[in-house]
This record gives sequence, C-alpha cells and structure tokens, in this order.
Amino acid sequence: MLGWRLHAARERAFVGREEELAVFHTALYGGGCSVLYVHGPGGIGKSALLRRFAHEAAMAGRPVSMVDGRMMEPSPTVDAEAERVLRDADAVLLIDNVEHLQRWEGWLRDRFLPRVPIGALVVVAGRNPPDMRWQADPGWAEALEVLPLRDLRAAEAQALLDSCGVPAEVREPLLAFAGGHPLALLSGAAVAVKDDRAGRRWMPHQDSGAGSRWMPRQDVVATLLDQLVGEVPSAAHRHALEICAHVYTTTEDLLRAALPQEAGTVFRWLRRLPFVESSSRGLFPHDVVRELLEADLRWRDPAGYAVMHDRLHAQLAERVRTAGEVDVVGAVAALLYPHRDHGAPAEVLFQEETVRKEDVGTLLQAAAEGAASAGCAAFWVERQPEAFRLYRRTDTGQPVAFSAWLRFAEPDEQELTADPLVAMAWKHARATTPLRAGEHLAVSRLWALPPYRATAPLMDVIQWRVIGNCLRAERMAWSYIELQACVEHVRLHFGMGDICEQAGDEAYALLAHDWRAVPPQAWLEQLSQRLLAAPAGGPGAATAARLVVLSEAEFTEAVRTALRQLRRLEALAASPLTRTRLIAERAGQDPAAALGDLLRQAIDDLRADPRSVKFHRALSVTFLRGAPTQELAAERLGLPFTTYRRHLRAGIERVCAGLWHRELYGTTARAYRST
Repeated sequence: MLGWRLHAARERAFVGREEELAVFHTALYGGGCSVLYVHGPGGIGKSALLRRFAHEAAMAGRPVSMVDGRMMEPSPTVDAEAERVLRDADAVLLIDNVEHLQRWEGWLRDRFLPRVPIGALVVVAGRNPPDMRWQADPGWAEALEVLPLRDLRAAEAQALLDSCGVPAEVREPLLAFAGGHPLALLSGAAVAVKDDRAGRRWMPHQDSGAGSRWMPRQDVVATLLDQLVGEVPSAAHRHALEICAHVYTTTEDLLRAALPQEAGTVFRWLRRLPFVESSSRGLFPHDVVRELLEADLRWRDPAGYAVMHDRLHAQLAERVRTAGEVDVVGAVAALLYPHRDHGAPAEVLFQEETVRKEDVGTLLQAAAEGAASAGCAAFWVERQPEAFRLYRRTDTGQPVAFSAWLRFAEPDEQELTADPLVAMAWKHARATTPLRAGEHLAVSRLWALPPYRATAPLMDVIQWRVIGNCLRAERMAWSYIELQACVEHVRLHFGMGDICEQAGDEAYALLAHDWRAVPPQAWLEQLSQRLLAAPAGGPGAATAARLVVLSEAEFTEAVRTALRQLRRLEALAASPLTRTRLIAERAGQDPAAALGDLLRQAIDDLRADPRSVKFHRALSVTFLRGAPTQELAAERLGLPFTTYRRHLRAGIERVCAGLWHRELYGTTARAYRST
C-alpha cells in the first residue's frame, strides 16, 4: 500500500528528538503531564514529531486521534476525532497547527481540556508558544509541559542527509546554509539528489555580494518562504522583515529611519513572530529565514535592496562614530554584519575590556609565550597604557589576548629602537606620503596566548576594535595593522590597505592604509559597493578612486596654478586638486567645476573680513574678471603697481592657507583665520 511506503520514508527521515520523545514517553505511561505543548517556527519538524508520537502511542496500544487546526471550523465546537479523548481515559489526542485556532485558545484551555479524563494525553503543536495565562495559572503548573522545538544538532543534520542519499560533495554548503533546520535540509537535499540522479552537476546559486554563501535556487527559496514566513499583513511589515533579515539585530529606532510612522507597530509584530528571537541588542530572525529573505529581495528587487542597504549602512556607520568606547566593538560588528562570509558576530565568545594594573602581569606572560615581542609589550604598556585592550573568554573569564592601538605624531629614537614594527611603520610613511602638520599615524599590536593566535572569532573582535579606531580617528594619516593569518581577511574582504614587509631574524608584516587617500567615508562606500556588486563583477568589482595626498608646498603650488587657470575648465580638470579631499567631499559635482566653484567661493569669502577686502578686490580683478595683465589690473583698481602686487600676494596666501586648512580638517571645519 502507498500509505506504508509513505510511512517508511518518513521513518527513515526522522532523526534526533530524543529529549522530546522521552518527555512524551513519560506522559504516555502515566508519569508526567496531561497536556504537552510543542511550539517552534515553520518547518522545524512539529508535524513529523506528532506523527512519531502517534506511532509510539499506537505501539503502546493507546487509541490515537489526530486533528489539524487548518481543517477545523474556526468555532468553539468539538471535532468528532477530538471528542474521543473526552470519553476514553486511554485516548491520545494530537492537535497540529493550533495557531489557526488562536481565537479559541481560551476556550481550549478553559473549557475543552479541563473535561479530559485523568490518564488521557493531549499534545498541542503550533508555531507560537502558549499564551502566558497557561503558565501563570497554578492549576496548569503540573498538568502542562511546554516543549520549544529547536534545530537539529550537527550530527542529526548529517544523519538526515544520509537518509536522503545526498552526495558527499554537496553536503558542506547545504549544511552551511540550512544548519539544523529540517525543512531547509530536506528541500536542499531533494534538489541535490534529483540533480545527481539526472547526471547533472549540482550548481548552487552563489550570493556574490558577501562572500560565497550558498543559496538554493529561486524556486526553492520561494517555496521555503511560503512555508516558513507565509503572508505578511502589509508592505510595511514586509519591509520591516527585510530590514530584520539584513542587519544583525533590529531595534525600534533602527526601523524608525525607514518606517517613521509604523516603527512601533511593526516592531511589536516582529517580536511576536515564531522565527524571530530577542537578545540584549534587539531582535533577530532564524538563520535560514534571514538568508532566504535576503536572497529573495536581492533577486526580486535589486534596486530596493540597494536603497535599503545604503540607508541602514549610513545609520550603522553613524552609530560607530558616536558610540561610547565600551560600545564600539558591538557597533562595528553590526556595521560589518551584512558583509560577513561566516556565521554571526563572535563577541558573545570573547569580550573586550580596558587593561587594569593587575592585568599587566598576564599581558607580559602572553607576550613572553610569543616571540621577541615580549620586550615590546613591556615597553608600550609603560609608555602608552591607555592604548591597551584585554580580551577574555566569555564563558570562563580567562584572559586570552591583548591589543594595543599606538598613536604617534612624530618619530622618537627610543621608540624606534624598542619596536621594529613601529620603526617599519615610520619608514614606510616617510618614504610614501609623509605626515603633514597636525596628523598622526597609528600602529596596532597584538599579543595572544598560543592556543588562540589562529582563532578566527577572537581575531574578529580585535579587528572590530581596530576598524572602529580607524573610522573614529581624527587627523589620522596612516594606520598599520600587525599582519597575522586572520588579519589577511581584512585586506582581502574589506579592501583595507597594502602590505609592507621587513625581513630579518624575525619576519614582520604590516597592513598599511592611508586614510587621506581613501578616507573613512570613501572606504565605507567602497564596502557597500562590494556588497551590491553584480555577480559578474565579483567581490572586487567596485574600487574607489584613491585621493592624492599633497604636501603643503605641493598643495600651495597647485592652488596658485588653479587660480591662474580659473576661467579655463579643461585646464582645471588636470589639476591634482581635483583628486584631493577638498573635491571628494563635494560629491555629485564634476571635479573641475567643483574646483572652480571652490576657488571662487574662497575669493568671495575674503569680503567677510574688513581687513581682507582689499585682497579680495585684487584677486577678483585678476582671476575672476580676467585682467589681461597685472599692470592693467592695478590700473583698474587705481592702485600703484607695488601696492597691487602686495595685495595680490597676500590674497593668494590667504586663499591657499584657508583651503589647506579645509584639506586637513574637512570642509565642515571652521573657516581659517590668519593672525
């Protein structure tokens, strides 16, 4: 019979759930509860578990009734199948999809179930946990057992794929996507087995935007979303769900930027969804639901996906800039989460602290178990103690690593002698683009206990601190990161810098980044472009143009030249000033036109100071109105030639100094005033 064949196939596919079966057996044989309430998100295996319960009850000789909430009338009446449990103390009643009877949950709890005879057993299964009135009622304290159904364990997920005959070569990407979610595993397994039997090479869809995470084909994505998420009340609710899937955790204020009127309503809706959980940082969906929603939106509405990402990325970047010191690591983890290529943020495994005096001994011990850097650790903890951070295992509190963010405004012979990495950083900076007045460079150092030096989750947390330091720094010219195996990921995935190396008794390597050439905002935009790049472009499709870093003398000469070329747009286009920070911050404009506007504005600004009005007149006649010769310009101004030349020279100096100030400090800096 077909029924036996179906039963046998389901038996083969049933794995795990030993704890749930143990609770059911206890209740079945009279040693436990009278009502067992199983809940979990769609596709987690509730129906499969109820079928196994029915089989176990039948094997025990108990009469079994099964009802499906989707098939029952939405009214407080007793289904004929369900009514049997009211007449027979040996009966077992299994109610699946009880969320479809949500309006009558009170009737079920207060009117129907109390009539069940002692000895009978009722199992209720649904997506949502029982109403709090079940557990708050002392009468139900002993009669009710609530079982949340979770993902399968790793070994159980492997066993499920075994039962489906999934080829070995496709198991790893399938498990990485589905984890222990039974429906996702079975859906992916069905595709893999079908392709294998047809002799086709299994070609999973690649999400090229953030690493190489596998995703099922779009028809499977749609089917899974129907099963796991279902219909949503409105477009606003759908958008809130997409935001929740895109970011690490969702808070109401994060939703408010995209949904200002509905933020509170949709947040309350999100927190009640069976596949959404909460933590101290906010709400987050089940991993499979997250990946499916992301893949669906990217495929269905690429432009909408890009708009959503850009808005959220800007908001999360602003959080990094404004976060308190203790919140920086978490803020950077949230910012970089959409760009992940493995798992979730690892800060739950390792926590960061400032270094106290009593931690110094542990620091020196960690450094001593490394190499020649032990002396460097002792030197820097004495010299810059505020630069150090300590990292502990969250579960045991054990200190496992230290990092230091060392800042330097000028080279010091004692420091160069004490630390080869610092010496190498200074050598590279001076040979490439030296520091300008008021700028500094930073060197990141790391000391970890041997078992943790190649631990990616720990290195992730330390990298988040480093990236936070870079994005929050003011007037930082260069950052240098001590390069280790895991830190290479920063360069390859986030496009941060070039490698400079030094050979010797010990090989050192530093990851160097010039933040004047690629400022934080440009780096963040480049990061977003990588995520949004089309598959044909790959991870490196988007590369931001590097800015030029001019010395003050080079900058001043470029301004003088540009003033002379102010009325010739094609000549301005060749100016190195068009590739400086001054023009980069005027996004959306043609660089040559932006440079012309900037110079004209700088000349015009001189009128605001009564002491500079005469300089403004000299510059205006010479460069804006284009006097053919300086002699003619002096004549038009009615000035002796020497006086005119003095005013012109002073005006040019004022313009150069003002623009140099803005190049160093940004266009939002307070206007430069000479003294």
